[in-house]
Amino acid sequence: MSKTKGLLIINLGTPDNPGYFAVFKYLRQFLMDPKVITVPFILRFILVTLVIVPFRAFSSAKIYKKIWTDKGSPLTVLTNDLVLQLRERLPTFQVEFAMRYQQPSIEEKINQLCSLNLDEIIVLPLFPQYTQATTGSVFDEVARCLKKTRSTPAIRFISQFYDNPLFIEAWLNRMNQYDLGSYDHILFSYHGLPMKALNDIYEDDLCDDNNCEDGITDKNKFCYKATCYETTRLINQGINLAPDKFTVCFQSRLTKNWVAPFTDDVIKTLAKDGKKKLLVAAPAFTADNLETIYEIGDEYEELFQENGGEHLEMVPSLNSDNLWVDAILDIIR
Repeated sequence: MSKTKGLLIINLGTPDNPGYFAVFKYLRQFLMDPKVITVPFILRFILVTLVIVPFRAFSSAKIYKKIWTDKGSPLTVLTNDLVLQLRERLPTFQVEFAMRYQQPSIEEKINQLCSLNLDEIIVLPLFPQYTQATTGSVFDEVARCLKKTRSTPAIRFISQFYDNPLFIEAWLNRMNQYDLGSYDHILFSYHGLPMKALNDIYEDDLCDDNNCEDGITDKNKFCYKATCYETTRLINQGINLAPDKFTVCFQSRLTKNWVAPFTDDVIKTLAKDGKKKLLVAAPAFTADNLETIYEIGDEYEELFQENGGEHLEMVPSLNSDNLWVDAILDIIR
């Protein structure tokens, strides 16, 4: 059967191996992206190349070594598993995956797909909630690569899908595999962002002026904070947790000027308040990676126990779950 369309799914990226120099290369490419660190090039170059990466690569390499598998990086392995399932379900599509940073590159895969004379290429960044630093950066890179191709098919770019019913159903299926009533509290932990990145979405006001915790409006529909709270609300419609039984929070912060509440602070407070058993779901991630496997599954469990808690458990990401595959099929249609 001939291929008439292409589907390019894109994840954030991972080092080629857990060694120092591979991690250095990955972090430098990631942090030099102007959509990630939004300062002038010269200042960004000095900060990233001379200050941040040389030191951070050491600690990050140690962490990557802890989560690395015999097959390679968990993110690469899980994304590849997803692609294999999608290829079975989409016989008329050429399905590929790329990483925004490192390999396989977006440029390599765009060139490959354009060389096949397809009628259409659908680009799906695997980030449910839009941010300039993730989806926006992918769009810029795809556009840059397309400028260099000799022929360009129709391109369809999917910017976010946090409210897709089958995406929510896939997360409900994950949550319902646990006895939710047996946990003292449940956290919905999303990757953090600087407040500046949230405020930049708005032309003439700030994120804090738009009641983003309360619902989606025409003004905040691309605000990361608003879509994270809406994702939680949609999931909770299926599990019916009382308001005092769950918290929306944000992890991986670098400074206090990031979106709050901070997951680590919430965990410490819950432990000190006598909570003994926590469940943590991370619906900003569609595949398990360093932030889920290590940050939540290891660091946060240790933090919880150090402050008086007993057990913190992480809900696995959607990875290559059948319902997640169904959701992708629905999203691209």
